[in-house]
Amino acid sequence: MGADALRTWHDVRMEEAIPILHVTDADVAVAWYERLGYEKESEHRFEPSFPAFVSIARNGTARLFLSEHTHDAGGELAAVTTVYLRRDDLEAIAGQFDADVVEQAWGAREICLTDPDGNRLRIGMPSA
Repeated sequence: MGADALRTWHDVRMEEAIPILHVTDADVAVAWYERLGYEKESEHRFEPSFPAFVSIARNGTARLFLSEHTHDAGGELAAVTTVYLRRDDLEAIAGQFDADVVEQAWGAREICLTDPDGNRLRIGMPSA
């Protein structure tokens, strides 16, 4: 993807909640999240050798921020972040990641994934 295709901060929606996940290598994290259908929207570094701050989105709406900056995602006090994603392609994701689908008592089908930096993703959909 060329730099011209990346979003700028002027193209943001004003009403949305976006989790910030700490990552040790933004390129590795982006590649992992691409398996879930996310695409890189933008990347910012104060200097070329400084930590990256990356915005990724799925279908232009389900957005996550990935930050190599230690304090963006809670600093040393934040152990692990968990994000819940609602998806209608749960079986395909489970197969791709070799994850077991769990039928929850509250009427949901879910899987749990862990990204390369230990962030947890619970992905679910309503039971049929």
